[in-house]
Amino acid sequence: MSLRTPPSHVSSDSSLSSATRFLAVSCTVGEQALLPCWWKSVLKDVDPSPPHIQWRTITAEMVFEQWGVRQWQANEYKDRVQVPEELLDSGDCSLVIRDVQMDDTGKYESFMMVDRDRSRKTRVFIQGVKLSVTNHKSHETRRVGGDLVLDLRTRLSERVVFQSRENSSAWTDVWMRNDKDGQRLEKHPIKEQLTIKNLKSSDAGTYQVLDEHGRAISSVRLSVEGFSETDVFRDAGVRSSSASLLVCFALVASFHVQLQS
Repeated sequence: MSLRTPPSHVSSDSSLSSATRFLAVSCTVGEQALLPCWWKSVLKDVDPSPPHIQWRTITAEMVFEQWGVRQWQANEYKDRVQVPEELLDSGDCSLVIRDVQMDDTGKYESFMMVDRDRSRKTRVFIQGVKLSVTNHKSHETRRVGGDLVLDLRTRLSERVVFQSRENSSAWTDVWMRNDKDGQRLEKHPIKEQLTIKNLKSSDAGTYQVLDEHGRAISSVRLSVEGFSETDVFRDAGVRSSSASLLVCFALVASFHVQLQS
């Protein structure tokens, strides 16, 4: 059961952490983060039934709240956060954040709401956690004619951009979410994967997966080995031109020798 407003809005609260020590947690975009919390280590002689847990950011913005079967989630974390109810009763108030985003980076604090009297509750600090979210970086090597499968990492990825090795200052759009599949681009119907087919040597460079704010979720440097038909024809043309120049030079030199004799 979810509520339109956090359950704590019904009760008054007090008692904040005075000197928070933050546990460090790190993960990469698209993964699942676990923010540790154990309320029984603080409320040893208290038996809140049912447990009433709050998770807030360091700026006091509510992220998640659960009181028995009732819960509330902030819009930014909608359907991504959870404190398993079966674990909460035993003392584990850890917050699970699924499909972690760059915006989730920050400091979080957990609190238990404890009955002060029949009409008021006290907010007791339990744990502070500092979450660091990083993007993915990798280097891939493929053969000409092969395929590159780009991991989009998260359903919140919006587009893929490309920077050629030949032009290190310009970025071009490769794919936008909701684009239709093309001759060389194919989005997996279920998985967050984009396949670039029939690679050419000109596909070598850097690919970045961006979120809706234009921030990099992942970065892939691609090296393409071998030659495409275009490269072969171009090289053949260069060799043919060079051979023609050598023949012309030989004829001119021969004609010049004949004139001197």
